[in-house]
Amino acid sequence: MLCGEKEPYDVTTPAPGAIDCDIHPALPGMNVLTPYLDEYWRAHVRMRGLDRANYNASAFPPNAPINARPDWKPAKGLPGSDFATLKSQALDGFKTRYAICNVLHGAQAIFSEDLSAAFCRAINDWIVHEWLDKDDRLRASIVVPMHSPELAAREVERCAADPRFVQVLVWEMGELPLGRRIHWPLYRVAEQLDLPIGIHAGSSYRHPPTNLGWPSYYLEDYVSWSTGFAGVLNSLISEGVFVEFPRLRVVLMESGVTWLPGWMWRANKTWRGIRAEVPWLEKSPADYAREHVRLTIQPFDAPPRADQLQRVIEEIGSDEMLIFSTDYPHWHYDGTDAVPDGLPDHVLRKVLVDNALKTYSRLKA
Repeated sequence: MLCGEKEPYDVTTPAPGAIDCDIHPALPGMNVLTPYLDEYWRAHVRMRGLDRANYNASAFPPNAPINARPDWKPAKGLPGSDFATLKSQALDGFKTRYAICNVLHGAQAIFSEDLSAAFCRAINDWIVHEWLDKDDRLRASIVVPMHSPELAAREVERCAADPRFVQVLVWEMGELPLGRRIHWPLYRVAEQLDLPIGIHAGSSYRHPPTNLGWPSYYLEDYVSWSTGFAGVLNSLISEGVFVEFPRLRVVLMESGVTWLPGWMWRANKTWRGIRAEVPWLEKSPADYAREHVRLTIQPFDAPPRADQLQRVIEEIGSDEMLIFSTDYPHWHYDGTDAVPDGLPDHVLRKVLVDNALKTYSRLKA
């Protein structure tokens, strides 16, 4: 049953009709983009041999164990690259109402703005014809060349005509903090078109992903992303993004959750002492976050006891900030245990369905 009022959700298995806000179809190879490039870029790709590499996002190496559950790997190819497998495991397996496709690919990190834009455009057309057209439950994020906000805004305007695109996808860590005004043309278009900005864990590696420099191991890199997300919120709020764009929504994907209460306390405390520096902020940082920011629940760095999890929700101060995700095919849990144990029933209903519908207005259509 969908959203039953009498029967509570099973907290280990998402109820039929949940909205999965983060799954990852994978590009099987650059060669599949050739039909979606214009004549110039097709010739350019062949001349330079660019179709012989896949430009996998190095933030998510395909063979890293947490980036692909063994039982979710297809018989051949990259995890997430086979439609039939994804349909069986992610859509039918979790019985989701909708699932939002986030294609994580190195196209967004290419130094050439024009080449990056061409590849992003081709990926968006590929996801439409090879995925969205095959299953009515699929929706997608618009992949954009984020280091060129002007070209990114153009791509958003182009893709927004298809209502199955429900948000804009950017990396957590890029060339500049995401609140900087150079990015505002993209945010302006996104707000006008009622598209949230989906900020996904990972880096374009223009700079070291840690505050201490370049890490030696993937463990260091991956763990540092939660501090990167804290920096993202610092930047968006302090620079006044939500003041300039009061209807803009931001979704933090694969960010974890339990770091948020500590960030709220520290950001509020510091803001009270130096708020004269940012006179445009009429509310506390935590209030802006509660109003504009949502977080997907996988991976959920949940405490070991249910009462501790409920304490985290209380400290966040809102039951509207969390939205459901499986993060397929990434591996953060076993079986179908995508929902942490201990969420109260009224919170669980919001996490699985209601919060996503409020965040992504295009899902209502």
